[in-house]
Amino acid sequence: MNRFEEMLARQREYVRAGNTRPFSFRLRQLTLLEQALQADEAVLLQALKEDLGKAPFEGYETELGILLEELRFAKRNLAAWMRPRRVPTPLMHFPSKSVIVREPLGVVLILSPWNYPLQLTLAPLIAALSAGNCAVVKPSRYAPKTAAALQRMLAACFPPELVSVVQGGREENQELLALRFDHIFFTGSPQVGRVVMEAAAKHLTPVTLELGGKSPCLIDETAQLDLAARRIAWGKGLNAGQTCVAPDYVLLPAGRVKGFAAAYQKAVRRFYGADPLSNPEYPRIVTQRHFERLCRLMESGTVLWGGRTDPSRLKIEPTLLFGVTSQSAVMQEEIFGPLLPLVPYETIEEALGLIESLEKPLAFYLFTRDKALAKRVLLQVPFGGGCINDTVIHLSNPRLPFGGVGESGMGAYHGKKGFDTLSHEKSVLLKSDKLDIPFRYPPYGKRLSILRKIMR
Repeated sequence: MNRFEEMLARQREYVRAGNTRPFSFRLRQLTLLEQALQADEAVLLQALKEDLGKAPFEGYETELGILLEELRFAKRNLAAWMRPRRVPTPLMHFPSKSVIVREPLGVVLILSPWNYPLQLTLAPLIAALSAGNCAVVKPSRYAPKTAAALQRMLAACFPPELVSVVQGGREENQELLALRFDHIFFTGSPQVGRVVMEAAAKHLTPVTLELGGKSPCLIDETAQLDLAARRIAWGKGLNAGQTCVAPDYVLLPAGRVKGFAAAYQKAVRRFYGADPLSNPEYPRIVTQRHFERLCRLMESGTVLWGGRTDPSRLKIEPTLLFGVTSQSAVMQEEIFGPLLPLVPYETIEEALGLIESLEKPLAFYLFTRDKALAKRVLLQVPFGGGCINDTVIHLSNPRLPFGGVGESGMGAYHGKKGFDTLSHEKSVLLKSDKLDIPFRYPPYGKRLSILRKIMR
């Protein structure tokens, strides 16, 4: 017998009993989570420091602060999101009205990653609780301190029939995926995303897959180079590049490579000093295996700047690579580290052609002052989301849905989009019993011409 079946059965019964449906209940759960995050702030930030080397400022900026904003936004708007929505009704159904009623899906499985173990666990949970669902949360074993802190915090907030936390690794993932959930929310690699989707298909369970990919930066001739370099260096430096929306490579005019490299070096030194490897605010690589993988990728091109490593602390300094091609190993997979290839181009068409020859990215960043180019790129280039003249920050706005497309994922969340994703829209036509017009009933006779006019 699957050891998690009883846990799932208790949660399913809790939803069926209607416990999670009232607005007051949902609002209370969001408030409890908000209060817990505030009370446990120091513990959570310390856990992030121990797991990933994140400075408290970065932990708050990229995880805790985003979650608190997400919670405040959900609480302010929950009543409006839950309200039945009236829609027009065709004349032929007079007298009647049509409404859309949102109801919980049931029990949601949240499989979260190690790189942002707070944000990418709790943001989906906020959506699940807002929509009136129960949830089974499975944090990553590669961020063990944060996973333990999350388990203690969530157990203090919620009864297990509402939110349960499962610790472990691949074996636990497989056992959970063998069960029938009402929605599965997975954040991770495309390879594991395929495994999740295959398991979900056996039960016809809908999935949200937040994956990744090679998110490009495109710099044109009009861009302000110092600003572009500074914002790209910031986005790449977050979590030492271990971010699903991190800038993965930079396309720029051949004549601007040296200028960008100099500006990038200046920005990195300003952020982390002359020796980032010894800076306590510069994060580390999560595992020895991942560290060795990044060191191998560094051999794909010529190190233009940086390249030093500290195996004892699993740190790799911000590194610019040059001389890579579309066939280089570093251009064949998502880097997920502080290596940044610079790829020169002669024309915008050449640059856009390279982007479109690869899988659709999770994010795209354009640096330009040319409004016509910005409009063209937004219409032409497929990507999950992104920024013009900045990096990464789009995912911090709860009003912007966050998600991928194609190889970079399916489905989206944040704000109302997360509520909608984890709700079922029940369509209802309310017909009056005061009047029953016989026009629709047989025998039809010669009514077809009249019907055509009505339905026009």
